[in-house]
Amino acid sequence: MPLDRGPGDLLQATLLTFDGLIDDAEHFAIRLGTQEPGVPLVRVHSECLTGEVLGSARCDCGPQLDEALRLIDQAGGVLLYLRQEGRGIGLYNKLDAYDLQDGGLDTFEANRALGLDDDLRDYAVATQMLQALGLKEIDLLTNNPDKLAQLRRYGIDVRRTVGTSVFRNPHNTGYLRAKVAHTSHTIRLEETA
Repeated sequence: MPLDRGPGDLLQATLLTFDGLIDDAEHFAIRLGTQEPGVPLVRVHSECLTGEVLGSARCDCGPQLDEALRLIDQAGGVLLYLRQEGRGIGLYNKLDAYDLQDGGLDTFEANRALGLDDDLRDYAVATQMLQALGLKEIDLLTNNPDKLAQLRRYGIDVRRTVGTSVFRNPHNTGYLRAKVAHTSHTIRLEETA
């Protein structure tokens, strides 16, 4: 299936679906690039309707998805697209959290004000998908140390992590700082404009 990612950026992808996942959600995988023997590059990416479809500048999800697709196409590997909107809180709660953020709370404080945890994502389903694809050793494209820790805890051999770029803009700087402060994301904000 061709994926049009912008002018001159047409990627050939194979979409893979799964039956019997532990959470019964409709997660899917996108296989990209030449599948040569070796360790594939894998991105475990959580859905973000506001950032990926609507182009919200409050997060970095849309640019991260575009970058991941390009890097995986070059290296060969898989993007796992998980239906875990808003770090697992769902779209409606995420929109409520946006209102609280407009009042001065950061993204994690807003979740807590709604009675939710900082991050409800569990990557057991990603592990199940990787195992179904026969991938036991991967290079992981992420800045999130929890994602790395969970995949390893669930038995995936992560040879190394590859950091994503920092997609900072005037509307998401606080969001990025909160990810560093609350969840130790490996983001170097000083390297961006």
